[in-house]
Amino acid sequence: VQLVESGGGLVQAGGSLRLSCAVSGFTFDEYAVGWFRQAPGKEREGVAYTKRSDGTTDYADSLKGRFTLSSDNTKNTVYLQMSNLKPEDTAVYYCAAGLARLTITWWDFLLGMKYWGKGTLVTVSS
Repeated sequence: VQLVESGGGLVQAGGSLRLSCAVSGFTFDEYAVGWFRQAPGKEREGVAYTKRSDGTTDYADSLKGRFTLSSDNTKNTVYLQMSNLKPEDTAVYYCAAGLARLTITWWDFLLGMKYWGKGTLVTVSS
């Protein structure tokens, strides 16, 4: 199983960035795939996740409206479009996957991811 993130970098406040997570080694329909982030000195937090099996997409309340999750089923890739970025969005962003049938609530997403990528750094300058 592999989850490979890409698309991180340096962006100015107010700008946009799109992260990609290419997944392989498992059946995409059977898994929930999502994003977490960890800022320096802070705990990891959930950002968003999606389940292709039933079309569910959910976001952290604080990020709704600025972050959008989408997927390209032909490429087994999940995208995180981030807009109006703020310095506090600076973090390492990780892609993660867990069984879709066990990911019913936001807490299931936060606690139940089984596979992780290595992360991609997003830095937002003020």
